[in-house]
Amino acid sequence: MPLLRSLALSLAFGWAAAVPALSAETVLSPEEPLQEDVYIIGPGDVLDLKLFDAAELSGPLEVLNDGSVPLPLVGSVRLSGLTLQQATVWVQQLMSKELLRPDLQLRVVKPRPIRVALVGQVERPGIYSLTSSETGQTEGGPAIRLSGLPTVVDAIQKAGGITQQANLRGVVLQRRLPGMDKPLSYKQAELDLLDLVLEGNQSQNPFLFDGDTIRITQAEETPKEAVELAAVNLSPQVITVNVIGEVLKPGRVELQANTPLVQAVLAAGGPKNWRASKGNVELVRINRNGSATLKKFKINLGEGASNEKNPPLRDGDSVKVNRSPLARASDAINAVSQPLGGLVQIWTLFRLINTN
Repeated sequence: MPLLRSLALSLAFGWAAAVPALSAETVLSPEEPLQEDVYIIGPGDVLDLKLFDAAELSGPLEVLNDGSVPLPLVGSVRLSGLTLQQATVWVQQLMSKELLRPDLQLRVVKPRPIRVALVGQVERPGIYSLTSSETGQTEGGPAIRLSGLPTVVDAIQKAGGITQQANLRGVVLQRRLPGMDKPLSYKQAELDLLDLVLEGNQSQNPFLFDGDTIRITQAEETPKEAVELAAVNLSPQVITVNVIGEVLKPGRVELQANTPLVQAVLAAGGPKNWRASKGNVELVRINRNGSATLKKFKINLGEGASNEKNPPLRDGDSVKVNRSPLARASDAINAVSQPLGGLVQIWTLFRLINTN
């Protein structure tokens, strides 16, 4: 039996050897589409073993947590990490020791839930379990019913959507390669989700496999398509910002995602006529690491959205419209004159009492 098992391992891994040896740093070429990847058996799968000349030995096989299955006549056999074709060849070789004609069929009748990791510029990074029937929801958007095999877009929607800093032209998908070697081997593919949402290129939205990692990096600057992306179901739909200072209606304002700074000021009633300094508007932003950044802008009602002059806002931003020099001078005079005016009134009243 050890010799047979050794032979089976060699044969099984002979199939694996036919797969290109890609490391975790390898990037796929366009000739190697992700959609053509084969299913890899893993813990939680329910397989169906059909032996054509031994129906009494046929039946379901559940892959246990350690990746093994209880195989009739043979015992516990590890199948995790192999493709169906590799597993079929191995099981056939193992069963040939006990059966004269081990002709068999191995198929997946109940696949395990797909667990993927989303890291980087998504609203809620983490590990997500996906099935063929899910509900996704971007921040502030309606619930979306997801059905069918999960894709990259489905996973991003379940994680709350992308952040404003997401680099959609360089989304990295990392996927495990077949085989039971240690350490595990992976390959990477780079996706262009802008090509998907703007041009409808479905090849940029591949189906996901268990163990996939989706990494969305940070863009160096907000893409020029930011306003268009605000309407896409990958983005949060609504944000809340604080607009304070010299505006007609200061307070919390609910806006559409990626609303530019000038529009937020207008949503708060606009700047006060002579009290607001349109050349001294501050944007305070709290970063994910807890730090805060402060930038100053000059607002111009005719300015289009841009990072330099009219930046798109994020959820939780605070906008302060400062006072103009005239307003500061007026407030300073009032601060001095009001107490003096009170003293004059008290002195006048005192004189009237003494006169009477």
